[in-house]
Amino acid sequence: MASIQTGSRNHTSGQLLMKKAPFKRWVVTMAYMLLAAALLSGCGNDEREAGAEEAEVLKVTSTTGMINDIVRKIGGSDVEATGLMGPGTDPHLYKATQGDIKRLDEADVIFYNGLYLEGTMGEILEKLGEKKKVVAVSERLNDQQLMKVSYDGEEVYDPHVWFDVENWISAAEVVRDTLKEADAAHADGYDLRADDYISRLKELDQYAEEQIASIPESGRVLVTAHDAFGYFGQAYDIEVKGLQGISTASEYGSKDVSQLRDYLVENKIKAVFVESSVPKRAIEAVIEGARKLGHEVSIGGELYSDAMGEEGSEADTYIGMVRHNVDTIVKALQ
Repeated sequence: MASIQTGSRNHTSGQLLMKKAPFKRWVVTMAYMLLAAALLSGCGNDEREAGAEEAEVLKVTSTTGMINDIVRKIGGSDVEATGLMGPGTDPHLYKATQGDIKRLDEADVIFYNGLYLEGTMGEILEKLGEKKKVVAVSERLNDQQLMKVSYDGEEVYDPHVWFDVENWISAAEVVRDTLKEADAAHADGYDLRADDYISRLKELDQYAEEQIASIPESGRVLVTAHDAFGYFGQAYDIEVKGLQGISTASEYGSKDVSQLRDYLVENKIKAVFVESSVPKRAIEAVIEGARKLGHEVSIGGELYSDAMGEEGSEADTYIGMVRHNVDTIVKALQ
């Protein structure tokens, strides 16, 4: 309609057309520019909204540092990985804080070890499992892979499954498949990173086997504060003795100290090991007892059993933790 009206006015005054035409072209041009800007602005908002959606990552909370390390390696930038138990933390005695409960509640996926490692957290995890993915990384291990031990008069599974690297490969596969199911859009990335990580775990398994085999068989005995290394001993052919049982929640007594002391003396064991997550006083009592009987026993070093090392240390990853343990044991017992 506007162009028809304008044409009518043009016929009545050529002079008016000459004066008004440049202004009208400018108005039309500006209108198109404003419309284009509005459209581009709308597209930009849509792109930002889409980008925000893409930027949202899967929130994953894990109980132990070792499990959280798997999640970080396989999840990469597609997950927001949070671990509850930090360096030096004893999972057997751990009690969830209000902050932990909040992190668990906000998570899309929760991973835990299982086999009662997390102790009192079991009920919390079971309840959360009613409304979200709560997965035990040990769930695919069978009776041939799991060790049974005596605890408080009962036969139970040893929860320290990560000390057989082959078991930890199974745990990595559980994490990979769970993440793929929860976040199918990034499945290819999870597969790619899992393949790389599992390849490195296989190299670690071979390294541990070769290094432990270099220790003379007569001295191939690993003595620690609590019995966390059963899977390690079975996988890499080294005898393991622990002052306490599989859980640090169980108390050791004078009989336990004297029995382990006598074993050290009779077998001329030259080194024992302390653990980063267990007080040293237990194993120090054994060393002092052996000394009184004329047998000198040294502390061969600190091992990481139920928790990894501080960030920035050589043991701040699962692979670094296992390599540190292997190297420390070999150096002390060769």
